[in-house]
Amino acid sequence: MPDCATCVARSVSQLGTFCSQTCGGGLQLEGCYVKYDNATFLGAEDKTVVLKKCGPSVGYEPEQMGRRDAVLASLEGTSGPFRVGGAGDVQGLAQCVGDLSFGECQDCIGYAIQRLKGDCGTAVYGDMFLAKCYARYSTGGAHVYSKSHSGKSVDEGEKTFAIIIGLLAGVALIIIFLTFLRKIFGGNGK
Repeated sequence: MPDCATCVARSVSQLGTFCSQTCGGGLQLEGCYVKYDNATFLGAEDKTVVLKKCGPSVGYEPEQMGRRDAVLASLEGTSGPFRVGGAGDVQGLAQCVGDLSFGECQDCIGYAIQRLKGDCGTAVYGDMFLAKCYARYSTGGAHVYSKSHSGKSVDEGEKTFAIIIGLLAGVALIIIFLTFLRKIFGGNGK
């Protein structure tokens, strides 16, 4: 819990920087996800790909890919919003946001795993962040989740995601405002 609380606090402070003039935003860091919006999103399934990271491909190694597929299958077959698994030198993790039902969580994680396998192929690690869940795997300790490994690319991914969410929220706010003005001025002319 202390790591989670620290991650959420860091996310909130960064959201204030990236999305200071918006009505909505979201930020995915290593370990937590924070989102706010003036439109309802709680309880709504959303499998939009937000961020995908694939490590370098080392070619097809049947034994290692078999272990990877077994770990990903175990994540898909496990219940609950937080799932971990491993076999040999392969580790996996999957998680849903807390507002999804059991079936929606299963569906979201299943889709994230399907995308991981298809998009990352024989990569030594992969991350698939969807709007409401994520799945990741690492083979042979290749995926180091520390800032020193990915450094600038993680910050750029965080900034890109926050900017996109902020822009979308800004456009939505402008549309709502224009619709409101149209109703006010359109109603007076009748």
